[in-house]
Amino acid sequence: MNASEVRQKFLEFQEKRGHKVIPPAPLVLENDPTTLFTGSGMQPLLPYLLGQPHPEGKRLTDSQPSLRLQDIEDVGDPRHTTVFEMLGNWSLGDYFKKEQIPAFFEFLTEVVGLDPHKIYVTCFIGNEKYGIPKDTEAAEIWQEVFKKAGVEAKIAEIGSAADGDKRGIKDGEHIFFYDDKENWWSRGGGIDSTPIGDPCGPDSEVFYDFGEDKQDVAKFGKSHPASDGARFMEIGNQVFMQYRRKEDGTFEELKHKSVDFGGGLERITAASINSFDVFKISLLKPIIDKLEEISGKSYDNNTDEMRIIADHLRGAYLLTAQGLAPSNKQQGYALRRLIRRAVLKALDLGIAQDFIPEIVPIIAKNYEDLPDSILTNRETAIAALEKEERAFRQTLNKGLKEMNKMVSQDTDGILTGYDLFKLQDTYGFPFEVSVEEAYRQNIKLSKDYKDEFDKALAEQRERSKTASKGMFKGGLEDHGEMSTKYHTATHLTLAALRKIVSDDVHQQGSNITPERMRLDFNLDRKLTPEEKQAVEDQVNEWIKADLPVEFAEYNKEYARDELHAEGQFWDKYDAKVKVYTIGGEKSSADAPAKNPVSREICGGPHVEHTGVLGHFKIKKEESSSAGVRRIKAILE
Repeated sequence: MNASEVRQKFLEFQEKRGHKVIPPAPLVLENDPTTLFTGSGMQPLLPYLLGQPHPEGKRLTDSQPSLRLQDIEDVGDPRHTTVFEMLGNWSLGDYFKKEQIPAFFEFLTEVVGLDPHKIYVTCFIGNEKYGIPKDTEAAEIWQEVFKKAGVEAKIAEIGSAADGDKRGIKDGEHIFFYDDKENWWSRGGGIDSTPIGDPCGPDSEVFYDFGEDKQDVAKFGKSHPASDGARFMEIGNQVFMQYRRKEDGTFEELKHKSVDFGGGLERITAASINSFDVFKISLLKPIIDKLEEISGKSYDNNTDEMRIIADHLRGAYLLTAQGLAPSNKQQGYALRRLIRRAVLKALDLGIAQDFIPEIVPIIAKNYEDLPDSILTNRETAIAALEKEERAFRQTLNKGLKEMNKMVSQDTDGILTGYDLFKLQDTYGFPFEVSVEEAYRQNIKLSKDYKDEFDKALAEQRERSKTASKGMFKGGLEDHGEMSTKYHTATHLTLAALRKIVSDDVHQQGSNITPERMRLDFNLDRKLTPEEKQAVEDQVNEWIKADLPVEFAEYNKEYARDELHAEGQFWDKYDAKVKVYTIGGEKSSADAPAKNPVSREICGGPHVEHTGVLGHFKIKKEESSSAGVRRIKAILE
C-alpha cells in the first residue's frame, strides 16, 4: 500500500467504528504559544483529553501532519524525519482497552496486511512507589488477539530497555513489560514528573519486526522491541488515560477513562512494503529518485544527504503552503533553516544549480489529498521556496569566499568563534551554517569556538546598549506618565509571578511603551489559566492597596545578600545600586522596609504609590525563547 491508501483506509476503518473524522490542525497553532509547531497528533486535542467536551462527540479520528525539529540531527538514518503524519483515534470517556487493542490489531493485519508473527507489543510493568499495578489487562487482551490470529504470544518479563539489551528475546515472546521510561504517558514525561491534576496512564506500543539480521548487536546490544537498531520499528502507541495525579502526589483512578492512539503513517506504510527504510515509501521515494537523476549519484552511496534533502524540503513545502514565510524569527527561522540545510546537502551531492523548482512540485503532488483548509497557500509556496533558495545561494557564495579567505590568512588554517561571528554579523552567513560547512570542508575550528562566538555576540550587545544609553532605561522607550506607570506595574507583575508560580522566577528582560508593558521571565512551561488569573488578581490587589513606592542607594553586595533585591545583571552593576521597594513595614524613615511586596535593582522612574496605576489586565502570555515566557499587559 502507498501512504495515501494507508491514510484513507485508516480513516474509513475508524469511521465504521463510529468515529467522526475531524480535519487536521495547522502545523503552526495560533493559540498555543508553548511550541513552535504541532508536534503530535494529540497536541491539538489536548483540551478535550483534559476534560473539555468536543463538539463532534466522544469518538474522533484524523491524520495530523506534524513537525519536530528536535529530531533534526537524527535525520539521515532510515527512520527519523522531522516531518511525519500521525494517524489518530480517540475515545473521550467512551471505549477503553478491550475495544482499542483488538481494533488496531485488526487494522494492521486485515486492512494493511501485516504478518501478525512480525508484530510485537509492550505494556507497563507497574510502579510500586505509587501503587500502580502492572497492566496485565492489556497484556491479556494482546494474548487473546494474537491467539485468534494463530500466534501463541508469550509474555516476557523485562523491566527496562537496558535489561532487554542484555536479555534479548526468547522463542515465542511477543509481549514485553517495561517501566515508565518506555510505557507511561503524561505531559511531564515519566511517572515522577506527572503534573498535578493531569490525566495520565500506561501505554501499549506496537512494533514491527524487520528481521534479526537488521540488528547490530555489537553496537546496540541484543534485539528486543525497545532496543536501538534497525530490527524493530515502533508503528503505533495506545495511551490509556486511566489515572489522575492528586495534590499529595499520589494517583487515583479516573471515573471516565480515555484512549489516545497515534500511529506513524510513514512507518506503517514502510512496514506494509517490508522496508525498514521509510524513505522508500511513496511520500519520499519520488523525491529520492529525482535527486538521483539531478545529481547523477546513487541513493545507496549518498543516503544521508538525500534523506536530509527529502525530509527538509517536505517540511519546508508544508510550512510554506500553510502560509509561513522564511524569516529570522521563531517559526520563520525554523523554516529558513530547513531550506538552507537542504541546499547545503545538495552542494554535497554536487548540485550547484537551483534545484528546488524540480523537487518541490513532486512534494506538492504527494500532498494533493490534504485539505485546502490546511494548505491554504499551495499556489504561492513553490515560488516562495525558489526565491529563498536563490537568496541563500547568493549569501552562501559570498560567505564561503570570506570563510576560505579567513582560513588562508590563519597560519594554522583554523576558524575561531570570532571569525564565525564576523561571518554572521557582516556577511549574513549563519553560525550553524558556518559550522556545518567547516565540517564539510574539513576546516578546523578553534577549541572554544562556541564560547568565542557567544562572547563576541555579548560584546556587540553591550556596545549597542552603551550607544543607546539615555534612550532606553529599564526597558522604557520614554519617561512619560504612562510609561512610568507601566514600569511600576512590571515590578508588581514579577513579584506576583514569584509569589504565585515560583520564587525561582526572575526577569529576563522587559520593554515598555506608553501603550503596554512586556515582561520576559524564566519558566519552561506556559502558565495555567488559573495561574495567569491569580497573577492578574494579585497585581490589582496591590494596586488597590495603594502601596508606597520608594527608592534608596545601597552597596551592591548589601542589596543582593541582605536585602535580597531582584536584579538581572549583578556582575555588570556598579558598586552602588539604586533599589526600588514597593510596600512593606518600616521601623524608621531610614531603614529598609521589611517584607516588601517587591524589591528590585532599577534605574527608575516609578510612580510614588501604586493606587494611581489603574486596572491591570494581562493580554497575552506566550513563549519568548527556550525556557523563557513573555507576558504582555495593559493598564486600563
